[in-house]
Amino acid sequence: MNFPLYIAKRYLKSASKNNAINIINGIASLGIIVGAMALFVVLSVFSGLVNFSLSFSNDFDPDIKILPATGKTISISTSQEHKIKNLDGVANYSKIIEERVLFIFNGKEQVAYLKGVDAKYNQVNDAKKSIYEGQWLAPNTNQVVVGYGIAQKLSLGLFDFNNPFEVFVPKAGKGTIESPEEAFRTSELTPVGIYALSDELDAKYVFADLGLAQEILDFKPNQVSGIELKLKPNADEASVISELETIFGKNTSIKNRSQLNDSLYKMLNTENVAVYLIFTLVIIIALFNLIGALIMMILDKKNNLKTLYNLGVEVTQLRRIFLLQGTLLSVLGGIVGLVLGIIVVIIQQQFDVIMITPTLAYPVVFTLKNVAIVLATISTLGFVASLIASSRVSKKLLE
Repeated sequence: MNFPLYIAKRYLKSASKNNAINIINGIASLGIIVGAMALFVVLSVFSGLVNFSLSFSNDFDPDIKILPATGKTISISTSQEHKIKNLDGVANYSKIIEERVLFIFNGKEQVAYLKGVDAKYNQVNDAKKSIYEGQWLAPNTNQVVVGYGIAQKLSLGLFDFNNPFEVFVPKAGKGTIESPEEAFRTSELTPVGIYALSDELDAKYVFADLGLAQEILDFKPNQVSGIELKLKPNADEASVISELETIFGKNTSIKNRSQLNDSLYKMLNTENVAVYLIFTLVIIIALFNLIGALIMMILDKKNNLKTLYNLGVEVTQLRRIFLLQGTLLSVLGGIVGLVLGIIVVIIQQQFDVIMITPTLAYPVVFTLKNVAIVLATISTLGFVASLIASSRVSKKLLE
């Protein structure tokens, strides 16, 4: 039998004759439980907020996007399209065009992105579900879907045939410009839908048919700004990207969803680390109670330790008793705190107890990763605190 572990368990289960020590032990245990619970709940809430934030961009961002390595456009051949179709792991793909242009409606102007999409676009990105009013555009027409922010700035309504919704694109060329017709290529558009996701995205895009966008921008039929791909479930992303690099060569840049939102992911990860460190500091402060409780326990059990020492038990083993006692107390407190935290998270998930708005519940996500992080944090810090407290056991104390 492991002698220090046996004694540590006995000390952990039995109450001291000194009520002050029992109170200090209770406060230390409560601090660990509350700290573990708070850390898990906060990490779960932040995970929910991350998913909630990414859900806005995920509706418009594909699993993989092929972009030009230099310039604004790439050319895709029939053979390259055929190879993409036959790739294992690719569920579908869509050709797109993105270009900043000027939109004018009823005397008001707005610069935004004209995004040309083909008929397969909604099979790659679930943009249809973001329609706030109206419907999605029909292929091979001059119909467009406008962002809610753009519609507000232009005071734009749907199917307004009295006031044309126009797009202006600068013409390439040299020489003196004598009229607006020589400077801009224009086209009248028919707004049939308004989408709404977030303030940033709502003011960014006007969706149009790919053919119409190519005509407005004077692109060739095989000339696009990018290709967006949707992967099959459980597809090997790295393998698909490697095969796409073989198909398109060095003229393209291939990015996954996280790389497309690199700045957003970095910001969220930084915030996650900051939140973790702040609440870890709270746990560290709470564990000072554990150090104090163990030192009081050492002083309370001083006579027992002297007896064990005189019977031949080494000082290192006596220290290990309190090291194990503190570590066990931390682990057990962490488990209890985790159980309570999991209950709180599940209640919020199922019953929407706390609301951000009358219709939006505070998002929380239960993950085993957060469970592991909390348990590892509590165990590690509890071990360090117990190590500091157990170092008080010395020959000088026992003699």
